[in-house]
Amino acid sequence: MLPFLLFVLTCVPMALEARRSERHARRLRARGAIDPPDDVLAAMGVAYPGCFLAMIVECWIRDREVNAVVGCGFALFGASKALKYWAIATLGERWTFRVLVPPGSERSITGPYGLMRHPNYLAVAGELLGTALMAQAPITGTLAFLGFGGLMLARIRVEERELRRHD
Repeated sequence: MLPFLLFVLTCVPMALEARRSERHARRLRARGAIDPPDDVLAAMGVAYPGCFLAMIVECWIRDREVNAVVGCGFALFGASKALKYWAIATLGERWTFRVLVPPGSERSITGPYGLMRHPNYLAVAGELLGTALMAQAPITGTLAFLGFGGLMLARIRVEERELRRHD
C-alpha cells in the first residue's frame, strides 16, 4: 500500500507540474525566450522521475511499513511542496522546467526569491529527502539526492549565466 501511495503522491503532482511548465514555456518562447544550448534539462527529465521511482521500488522490495520516519518524510515532503508552489506562484508564467529568460526580464526578488536565490531547488532537494524518508529507501535515496543534486548545481550555473546575460 505504501509504494502505491508514494507513487500517487510524487508522480501525479509531477505530471501536473510538467503540463504547467510546457504551457509556460510556449508563452515565454512567444515572447522571445530561447533555450540555452548547454542546459542539463534532458538529463534532469529522465533523472527526476527516475529518482522517485527508484525509491518507490526500494520501498516495495523491502516491504516497508508506515512508522515515525515515514511521518517525518511526509512532513518534509509537504513543506517542500509548499515552498515549491510558493516559488511557482511568485514566478507565475515565468516558471518552467526550462531555463527561458525573455528579453527585458528582471530577476525576481519577491516571495521566496526575496529570501534565497533558488528556492525551487531547495524544494526539490526536500522532495527527494522527504521521499527517501517516506520510502525508507537509504540506498536509492542517497544516490538520488547526490546524483540529482549534481544536476541541480549544473542547472543553477546555467540559470545564473542566463540571468546575468539578461540583466
